[in-house]
Amino acid sequence: MAKLTKSTADKKLCGVCGGVAKFFGLDATIVRIAWAICVFIGGFGLLMYLLLAILLPKE
Repeated sequence: MAKLTKSTADKKLCGVCGGVAKFFGLDATIVRIAWAICVFIGGFGLLMYLLLAILLPKE
C-alpha cells in the first residue's frame, strides 16, 4: 500500500497536492483546483494544507 507523502517531483509550493494526487491516483491539477476551491469556500483548505505541509514526510 502506498504511503501519503509530499511529492518531490510534482510540486508547486510544498508538494502536498502532488503527494495527495499520487496517493489517490488522480491528476495533480484536479487536486490543486479542488484545494483552491476549499480555500475560498470556508477556508479550511488553507489550514489543512499547512498541517499536511508540516506533518507529511518527503517521498
